[in-house]
Amino acid sequence: MRIRRILAAVFATAALAGLGLTGAATATAAGGVTSASVTPASVTPGECTDGGGMIDRSTPVLPTCRGGKYDGRTVD
Repeated sequence: MRIRRILAAVFATAALAGLGLTGAATATAAGGVTSASVTPASVTPGECTDGGGMIDRSTPVLPTCRGGKYDGRTVD
């Protein structure tokens, strides 16, 4: 009888803990930062020109997109 109560308590605790983890994962997925909302550090040449910019190749390390949607981003 005592073992049944202990097992019931263990199962109830595990079930409630599982619900807590599921709720946290849902909240993170619903309101967290997604990859679609993050601006990329670099863009392709096509993305630069499609976004209204021009590729500036005079920068020392990598070309840079000047103007448009991706102004100041490196082009790779």
